[in-house]
Amino acid sequence: MSNNNIRKNLIASAIVGAFMFGGVAQATTLAEVTNTGVQAAKASAASQEKINNIYDQSQELLAEYRSLVEQTENLKVYNDHVNTLVNDQNAQLASFDKQIGTIEGTKQGIVPLMYKMIDTLEAFIKADMPIDQAKRLERVQRLRDLMGNASVNTSEQYRMVLEAYQIEKDLGTALVTYTDKLNVGGGEKTVNFVYVGRVALLAMSLDEKEAWMWNKSTNQWEALGAEYLDSTKLAIRVAGKQSPPQLLKLPVLAAE
Repeated sequence: MSNNNIRKNLIASAIVGAFMFGGVAQATTLAEVTNTGVQAAKASAASQEKINNIYDQSQELLAEYRSLVEQTENLKVYNDHVNTLVNDQNAQLASFDKQIGTIEGTKQGIVPLMYKMIDTLEAFIKADMPIDQAKRLERVQRLRDLMGNASVNTSEQYRMVLEAYQIEKDLGTALVTYTDKLNVGGGEKTVNFVYVGRVALLAMSLDEKEAWMWNKSTNQWEALGAEYLDSTKLAIRVAGKQSPPQLLKLPVLAAE
């Protein structure tokens, strides 16, 4: 082969090699660019996801903050309400303390008064006509026992004292009969008593053959004449609901 032909072949090979090298270079650059674009897209997507997550978290935090603010406002309103109640309760307690002090002062005055009322009641019963006297004195003793009972409050004690006074008051207009013992003539007899208010107190033997009248002037029992036996018997029957109410003829001592 001539030198010219050899030179031409070398030049052609160089040109072909150059083109081949250039194609490889272009292919490599395109792949790199494509890969870089994919990576950038992935990075962008990851960044967007992070942004979305951060946004979602910020919205949750905002909602939580708003909820806390609302709870705080509600709590403030509730605390103000509780403070109002506490202040009102404190005012009521102060009022109660004042009332208790007044009540204690009243009790200090009323307790001695009740003892005095009981003493007066007992003295009155002993000086009064002996109308069911034992029962009435027993009532007085129950009042004394009641005053010494710590489980009974002052208002209940006072109510019972007033009730005893009311019973004594009612005796002034009552028509009542009962059976009891009578000491008369040096002996004791079982008799039927009858009292008409505090106007007359009479007694009759069970055989209805004897009758007596209480003399308020002498504080003694006096025998009645036969003329009063029927009227005394009738009074006992009327008081015992055995006869209808009617006009009674009873012995009454004239005022001196």
